[in-house]
Amino acid sequence: MSVRVRFPSRAQMLPKLVTMKRWFIFLLSFFSVLTVNAQSYEYGKLVCKDGDTLLYRYLVPQMSDTIERYPLVLYLHTSGERGSDNEKTIFGAQMFLNPCNRDDYPCFVIVPQCPEGRTWAFDVSPGSYDFPKDYPESRTMKQVMELVRLFLQRPDVDPDRVYIYGMSMEGIGAFDAVARHPDIFAAAVPICGDINPERLGKFEGVSWSLYHGDSDPAVPVSGSRDAYRALKAAGADVRYHEFPGCGHVCWWKAFEMPDFMSWMFSKSKKR
Repeated sequence: MSVRVRFPSRAQMLPKLVTMKRWFIFLLSFFSVLTVNAQSYEYGKLVCKDGDTLLYRYLVPQMSDTIERYPLVLYLHTSGERGSDNEKTIFGAQMFLNPCNRDDYPCFVIVPQCPEGRTWAFDVSPGSYDFPKDYPESRTMKQVMELVRLFLQRPDVDPDRVYIYGMSMEGIGAFDAVARHPDIFAAAVPICGDINPERLGKFEGVSWSLYHGDSDPAVPVSGSRDAYRALKAAGADVRYHEFPGCGHVCWWKAFEMPDFMSWMFSKSKKR
């Protein structure tokens, strides 16, 4: 009995070869562009697997001959910066342009822009803060994680030091991202965020720093309080700061904490 093996023709293989060539050229240009010691946030766009385009800004560290790999910081902006301008998203990431911080905490920073009408954690807003325990990952979060994994392909990005922070809608997004991808992140800083506490566990290798104002009229402080209790009960590495008399815009107080940066950059995955 003989078996005839049919190999694909050149015509059949050509579309795949063209696709592979385009992807290789994209990665080559992506890595080469990001080797520049930029002093400001550059503009980027990612054509995602679902065919949609994710806009983002990124900051490259001041490269040093003594450092082989740098941390990667993912910042999720608030609901007021949603849109398609790719301009107004970085107001909560200005600290990384501070020359002292660039010296002390060199890192890659990525700031994706959430499209208007969407949120990081939900395709459709649940309408209240009584979040469900189980729901599908949002389209936007899938795109954000695709961007994170693209940066993790860089040889000068340290996969053991990936950090995420965000506030309000983005604090909710930070909780959601880590609950779905605890293998990616070493530290998470949700500010005035919320999550169904039943989704939280020990999440080995993830450290948490939660912030909330006790007079928040927009996102109930009970969200962070319940999350802290759930993480603590599960044995997670977690701390919680609550600002007395502070309303929703508590992120400036969080940013002013003396160890906001040093705490985050001290964390590394234990693989």
